[in-house]
Amino acid sequence: MFVDRAKITIISGKGGNGAVSFRREPYVPEGGPDGGDGGKGGDVIFQADENLRTLMDFRYQRKYEAESGQNGMKRKRFGKNGENLVIKIPVGTMVIDEKSGKVMADMRQHGQSFVAAKGGRGGKGNARFATPTRQAPNFAEAGGFAKERDVILEMKLIADVGLIGFPNVGKSSLLTACTSARPKVANYHFTTINPNLGVVQYYDKSFVMADVAGIIEGASEGAGLGHYFLKHIERTKVLIHVVDVSGSEGRDPKEDFDKINEELARYNEKLLQKPQIVAANKIDILGCTADPEDLEICDEYIEFKEYVEGKGYKVFPMSAPAGQGVQEIIAEAAKMLDEIEESDFEGYYEYFDFAADDEDQDYRKVFVDFDGQNYIITGKQLEKIYNSTNFYDHGSRRYLFKYIENSGAYEMLKELGMQDGDTIKLFDQEFEYYDEDYIDDDYDDYDETSE
Repeated sequence: MFVDRAKITIISGKGGNGAVSFRREPYVPEGGPDGGDGGKGGDVIFQADENLRTLMDFRYQRKYEAESGQNGMKRKRFGKNGENLVIKIPVGTMVIDEKSGKVMADMRQHGQSFVAAKGGRGGKGNARFATPTRQAPNFAEAGGFAKERDVILEMKLIADVGLIGFPNVGKSSLLTACTSARPKVANYHFTTINPNLGVVQYYDKSFVMADVAGIIEGASEGAGLGHYFLKHIERTKVLIHVVDVSGSEGRDPKEDFDKINEELARYNEKLLQKPQIVAANKIDILGCTADPEDLEICDEYIEFKEYVEGKGYKVFPMSAPAGQGVQEIIAEAAKMLDEIEESDFEGYYEYFDFAADDEDQDYRKVFVDFDGQNYIITGKQLEKIYNSTNFYDHGSRRYLFKYIENSGAYEMLKELGMQDGDTIKLFDQEFEYYDEDYIDDDYDDYDETSE
């Protein structure tokens, strides 16, 4: 089964906590704090693999989590770093951050990789916080947070030439005529449900051709399977627009040509900038062949050709099942591929800003709220300091309360109506608030850094 879209959740590893330990061995000089640092959490990494052809596996497993870092140990031993999690995806897959809708990476080459979620930093052990005035710190730093993201994996075929047109106009027949691919061919709409690829060999050159199924009017708004089909032609360099010039289904070939191009423009205007060859298929139904002399008396073909060439496109007569005109179209496609430069897809999408994400402007902010009973204080850096606090240690506890005071949280709570004796909820603990100066200004606090 061909699956080209999946949504998964990725979670990086949490950083290991720093250790609180004291060395008290006889006959060992320079004892004191010896807690080691925690290990770094594992990263979540995506890697493109040319051996994969579908996103089927991601339909069954939706959650991917890297290993957390090990906690620090006594004798200044560091915790082990968590193993990175490498997720392999097919070449041609885009990784999209669901929350922002921005593209994190466009994986177009085998072996290409990037870090989608960084693991948390390891916390510092208490040995790191020893100073001449604080020789026995009874606290350590908690490990950095894991990063959780919902991402969308969207696979788009990588092909040199894409076949476009209404359903049942002969795209699959053309693919069959010029490649070894054997897509389903039948006289009804949407015979092709999943995209098909084939390799075209033209003398000493070869290129990949993709049949991306029929497009109908309204496809740019999702009619039929609009976006499902249209996204697969974004990467192609040359388009072959197959039109049923015979009008065998009661449609006007000229209107068919215009409607398909209108859908391309509505979906993405840049698609119309791609070189486009027009294949006037089913000339045999008009009683003609691809022979130039025969075509001169084929009024329907001549009318269509003049109309399309007036818009600046080359038209080639074709009867795909009979093999007539196929080689001329392939020759033109090969020529166009030689003339154009490698397509640049960077302008198609808005890319995710990893630098801004790493900075996390809200990391140091403190937020307050009132739930009807308790006043609540939250914040990412506050949570890390809270997790690092040893509530049995006077200095560590005072550092936490000093941080809260300096953040302006108490003033914000007073604006919400907090008074002496009211309860403050700080994560899983509750405190009663009293407006008094209980912070030692000369307390030698430790440095708290962001992840």
